[in-house]
Order: sequence, then structure tokens, then C-alpha cells
Amino acid sequence: MSVATENWIVMKFGGTSVATVERWQTIAHVARQQIEAGFRPLIVCSAISRISRMLERLLNEALHATADPVLSEIRQRHLDLAVGLDVDGETLLKPYFDELERLTLGVTLTREVSPPLKARVLAMGELMLTTLGAAYLNAAGLPTRWRDARAMLRSVEQPRMIPHQRYLAAVCDADPDPVLRADLADTDTDVILTQGFIAGNRAGETVLVGWGGSDTSAAYFAAKLQAHRLEIWTDVPGMFTANPRLIPSARLLQHLDYDEAQELASTGAEVLHPRCIDPVRRQGIPLFIRCTQAPEMDGTVIADDAPSAGAQVKAISARLGITLIALESAQMWHQVGFLAQAFAVFERHGLSIDLIATSEANVTVSIDTMHGADLDPTTLEALLADLNRFCQAKQIGPCAAVSLVGRHLRSILHELGPALEVLGEQQIHLVTQAASDLNFTFVVEEPHAERLVRKLHAQLFNRVGTDALFGKTWRELFEEATATQAGARAWWRTRRDDLLALASETSPLYVYDEATLRDTVARLHTIEAVERRFYAMKANEHPDVLRLFEAAGLGFECVSPGEVEHARTLFPTLSPDRLLFTPNFAPRDDYAFGFRAATFVTLDNPYPLEAWPEVFAGREIIVRLDPGRGHGHHKYVRTAGSQSKFGVTPDELERLGMLAREVGTRIIGFHAHVGSGILTPETWSETAFFLASLADSFPDLRILNLGGGLGVPERPGALPLDVADVAEALSLFKKAHPRFALWMEPGRYLVAEAGVLLARVTQVKRKGALHYVGVETGMNSLIRPALYGSYHDIVNLTRLDAPMTITADVVGPICETGDVLGRSRRLPETYEGDVLLIATAGAYGHVMSSRYNLREPAAETMLRAVPVDA
Repeated sequence: MSVATENWIVMKFGGTSVATVERWQTIAHVARQQIEAGFRPLIVCSAISRISRMLERLLNEALHATADPVLSEIRQRHLDLAVGLDVDGETLLKPYFDELERLTLGVTLTREVSPPLKARVLAMGELMLTTLGAAYLNAAGLPTRWRDARAMLRSVEQPRMIPHQRYLAAVCDADPDPVLRADLADTDTDVILTQGFIAGNRAGETVLVGWGGSDTSAAYFAAKLQAHRLEIWTDVPGMFTANPRLIPSARLLQHLDYDEAQELASTGAEVLHPRCIDPVRRQGIPLFIRCTQAPEMDGTVIADDAPSAGAQVKAISARLGITLIALESAQMWHQVGFLAQAFAVFERHGLSIDLIATSEANVTVSIDTMHGADLDPTTLEALLADLNRFCQAKQIGPCAAVSLVGRHLRSILHELGPALEVLGEQQIHLVTQAASDLNFTFVVEEPHAERLVRKLHAQLFNRVGTDALFGKTWRELFEEATATQAGARAWWRTRRDDLLALASETSPLYVYDEATLRDTVARLHTIEAVERRFYAMKANEHPDVLRLFEAAGLGFECVSPGEVEHARTLFPTLSPDRLLFTPNFAPRDDYAFGFRAATFVTLDNPYPLEAWPEVFAGREIIVRLDPGRGHGHHKYVRTAGSQSKFGVTPDELERLGMLAREVGTRIIGFHAHVGSGILTPETWSETAFFLASLADSFPDLRILNLGGGLGVPERPGALPLDVADVAEALSLFKKAHPRFALWMEPGRYLVAEAGVLLARVTQVKRKGALHYVGVETGMNSLIRPALYGSYHDIVNLTRLDAPMTITADVVGPICETGDVLGRSRRLPETYEGDVLLIATAGAYGHVMSSRYNLREPAAETMLRAVPVDA
């Protein structure tokens, strides 16, 4: 096919959009559509999902001469994709693999990672991916020319940029470039394929345009080529009134102007990088957000000609991880130059200020992290030391900035009053309103942000319908179809009649499926590098569940004497080495009890060794460490980091080791547990490498307990954890460190999907535009939605295949506003007596129940597996 036009379409595809052969088939399909429509595609690609973080980890491991397993994992991810694409990955990628080996060896020898070297290594993800992609597109009959972005995008030196910013957060020229346009016009292929994230500087070195910078790279190309439009292809079809992963009732924003999109991107909407909008705005290039999973779906269009909706809130966004610096000084009142002096300190430390609020004696600012600034503790300590020379400065955080984004917000403050009443529950550290009248921002404690966003969204958007601005909800676009697909696979669909029969005898009722429990244990056993598995009993203590796990060879991780006694009562002959006792802030007697009852006891604080040395003398212990950063599906279940009460920090480890030697205690194991509900498979190998890196001073160390936290999909359509990937990553670690026995202690993973809660409908109610469906139990049986904001799929089991006709909040009988099991759920017409099923309720359900309001919580039962010959 000959090149028929220079009317460019720039299309950017993110990490999840380039990770499988199915996604590359979509890329080829949409590229052909553009060519047939008379356009010429320039495709900009990110690295495969998570590869950039793995390359960063590679450098960290190289500093400790433990990089080989990570390098092998990176290599295998690309070769696996090459097999799927049916291209010769070994030959195509050999130069990149060789260079990565050389650079990694250099880091190991010099024990140094400079910004230029880090840029070179991190660029490899995009270079390797696009090399495979170009080979695939050509083999698929779509003539494609691979071009190196570093030769087309040139970074611009800015005054006072520190090396970190020059190499890792570069800014590029975005003016129209007739030379580049002419150069690409001479290319004799239909498609140009290049990289996001990377560019070159005047010296010919590799630079990066910052994390998430592929959007910005694509915008630079669109501006330089004066493209017809820019398309950002991702895993969502556009911007929504809130994060749809958090609030499925959020509505698609069908049209936005550049200013509104900029505000949303800058205040936390992660669909677009904030820096990608200005280049296309200056050239008047429309920006389309499209979904790789649903290429036929219309998304958000960002352009100058977006229809005006008048004064209106259009979205709620949130940015987590905000660090505030508060400056106090009675002398700042009427003092000329105080702010200039203070801001100069931030500049010297390479930190940019984002939000700011002032009073006569206080200035509070947030630190901008959009451009790649590292907020490491050393930088912050130095900043505070310099500020404290002329005022009282303190750090506040972690916080979250919650923003209302829209047009002419000042003119509708009186209408927002009822919605803003929900802020009365919060400690608000800072309030700002944009001079452009495009946003109100409230900075609150980070753990409260999600709940605040939910409440504000319900107040502002629950009565909004579909119109020219607001499209369908996320649930209408995706979840009803995926819920049907997921339901077809769910165990409770095949056992529907049995469940309804149980509910006719007893309700409300927790039901645990024996067959699902056995299947999950079998999946866990496929992680062959893990030698021992201890079930975290706190997730579900039902005797039948524990009997099944004991028969499957699992040990039991217990956090209290009561849990130990429960296991011993059920299994009087259980060997003590199948008990792992892990108390936290427990009294002296608990530790003494643990040593009598269990072979393994975990310590996560030096205090017991100092205060009660006689308890630990001559004993063997496992020490729980805090890797400094938690993971998981909710803030309250991330059990590492400065805001978590769990674990010993690495800088305390030397003192703890010294105390252990003085007492005569042998440290035989390290333990880390970073959270719950984790779906990124490299998490456990990262934990293993972290623990192994601290082992040199502990000659008795032989056990690395990687904790649990293996996630289950929270919502319909979410991808499950790939246990095979977890197994492969841990196998690579084990080859590098054969001296260590690897343990795990999963809880929720083993039981969550096996359990459902059945409850009968008591009443249905309409209140204005809202529907409510009341059931016979609520937060007294299942507190996770109220406590964590957790999502549980809810279906009408009585009318399982009836069409969805209503959107309702499912609520319980407890006298609390928060007694809501699910908001804005799509259900069929529902009547008193129908049985609703709340799914994925096998973990932290009955064990956290209460008799609040003197209502009895749901009972429990096991649904036995159907014999194979039945």
C-alpha cells in the first residue's frame, strides 16, 4: 500500500495495551482503519506493563550484585510476548539484552547509579517493545518503519534544573517541526512506530520525560507534525466524573475543553498525564481518549469546541501521597520578602510547590511531584532544616487532595452547600480555589480520601442522567456484560438451587463452597519455590474450613492465644511446627504462651527483647521487617510504611540483632507482609529480594516469610492474580538464593471467593430518583463495605437471569447511615422475600461481625462438594 497522505494521526498505546498479542491485533486493526480513512498513523508505545518498574528494580538489585534473577525475568517477559507475536525475539532483542547485562555489571562494580545511566536502562523497555511490535506489524502485512524517538525528540535545557530532572524528567520542544515532517513523509511505509517516555538531549544522551511520560511524548509528536488529532489508547474509554474503579456509578465525560481536562489530569485523574495537554492545546489539536479493550466505543473528546454546560461540577478527583509543609512565624505578618525567602529554599532543594494557602502567621504548601522530584527522607530533612532557620516548619502527611473540577464554581457555591457538608467529618489541612474558577481543592488525611470522594460523588452525581456531557456509567459500559460473564463462571451459579434451599431454612447465612476451597489450595501449591504455607486464621475461623486446610497440609498463622487454642481444640495432635504465632503489640504473657504452644514466634518490635529478656533467652525467633512501602486494595490493609504499626524498620535491625545476641536469642527468619488484595505478581519476589539483602549479618537466618496478601478480583471484569507469574518470579529468586526456605501465609486468597452471604429482601423504597433495596442483615454481618469501602458483587439469586432494570443502593437494618452493602447496583425488579447474594464474602466476614443493635449476625455453613459421579 502506498503512502497516500501526510495527514497524521498520532496514536499512543500504554503498557497494558501492548502486553498481549490480542492487544497488538487491536493496534493493527485500528491502524488499518486510519489508513483506509486517508490518514497516516504514527504509533507511540510505552513499555510492557510493569517493565519500567522492573528495570528500576534491576538497578537496585545490581547495587547488591543480585540482579541476575530480575534480568532473567525481564528477558522472559519479552520473549514470551515474542512467542505470542510469532516473531524471533532472541535475534531481535539480543543487542538490548547484551547492553542491559553490560550496564548492570557496571552498576555492580561501581556501586553507583547516575541519572544518565538510569535513563539509559529505563529506556530499554520502550526500545525492546517497539522492536517486537514493528516486526509483528510488518509480518501482519502492515508496512511499518521503526524509528528511534531519541533522534526525533530533543530535550530543552531549563534554568536551575538538577541532574535528576535533566535526565529523568526532561521537557522537549513542541513547536511545529517541518524538518521532521518532511523526514517522515519520505518514509516508504504506511506506519511509523516509535517510543514514548524517551528522548535525546543535545549531547546525544538518552533522557526520559518522566513517569507516565508516554502521553507527553505522543503530544510532542502530534504538535511537531501538526497532526489531525492525537489518540490516547488505554484501558478505560475516557475521563469520568470520578475514578470508575472506585465508583462504578461514575459517568463518562463525553466532551471536555483543554482547561477542564488539564485540571482533571493535574488533580488526580490518571487517564492522562498532565503534561500532555499543553502541546496539543497550543496547536489546537483535538485529543481523543480511546479504550483498547473496546475500540468501537466512543470515549472522551478534548478540544476547543467542547459544548458549554454553564456553571457545573463535572468531576471529583483525588491525588494521594500529598506531602504538606507548614511554615509558622509571627514575624511573617507584613514582612516583605518572606515568601520569596521560603520559596528559594524549595528551589535550592529541587522541589516545586503545588498548592498554597496563607494567613497572617502561617503558610502551608504542598510539594509538587508531577515532574519526577524524589521526596526521599533525606531531601525532606534538609529542606526542613533550612526552613527552620527563619521559621517553624513541619511536615504533614501523607495527605490527599480531593478536588471538585468544573466551570464557574464560585457562582454555584450556594448549590454545593449540601454536598460540602460531608467535609464536616474531616480534618482539613488546606483549602484552595483556582483563580481560573475551575476547581476547589481540599487536602485531608489520606486514609479518608476514598470515603470522601464516594460521599461527594453520591451527593453531586447520583441524580445525573445521560446527556450531551455525561455519558453512560462505568457499570453500564462494562460491568453488566462482565458481571454476566463472571457470573457464568462463578461457583454459586452452578449451585444456585442448593443455595436457595439453604436460604429457605436459615437466613441470613454465610455459605462456604468446599470445591472452591480445594481448588484454591491446589493453585497455591503450584508455587513450588514456597516450602511451607501457613493459613492466616484471622480471615475465616470456621471449623469446617480449618479442617479442610489441615488435611491439605497447611499450617496455621495465629495472631492471638485464642486462635492458637482454637486450632489446638480442633486438632489436639497438631505438631507445634505447624503453628506460626505472630502477635502485635501484645503483652508479655502472650509471647511466653507462644513459645510454649508453637515452634515459630514472630517479633516485630525491639521492645519485648529489652523489657522481657527472660522470655526470649535461648529461643529462636522470626523478625518482621517493614520494607517501607505497602501494597493492597485499600489503605487500611497496607501493612507496611511509616503509617503502619507493623514491623521493624531496616535501620532498627542492627540494634535488634545486638539485643538478640545479648539475650541469647537466635534470629532464624525474616518476615514481611506488605498488605492485602495485591494483584501484581512481582510483589513477593520483590519482598524476597528485600529480605535477602538484609541477611548478611544474621548467620542463623534460614527462613524468609513473604507474608500473604495474594489478591482476588474485587470487581467484575478485573483480572485475577496470575499465580504462575508469582511462581516463576519466586523460582528465579530461589535459584539465586538457595540457602533460604520461602514461606507464605495467605488468608483472604484462600477463602474470599469461596464464600457468599445470603440475605432476604425486606423492603424496597424509592426516594426521589434513588432506589433502595433493604435486606435483613447489614454491617453487623459484613462490615467491610462500611469500614474499607470494599466492593462486593451483589446479585438477585431468586431472579438471577432477569434483565437489569433498576439501579439501587443495597442497605441493611442497622441504625447507621453507613449501613450500605453496595451503592448504585444494577438489579432486576426486586421484591420482598427475594434472596440477594453478596459475593466474595468468605474472608473477614463472619469473623468481623458483631451484635450491634442487638441483631444477630449471619450464621455459617459449608456447602459440600458434589461427588464427581453425581
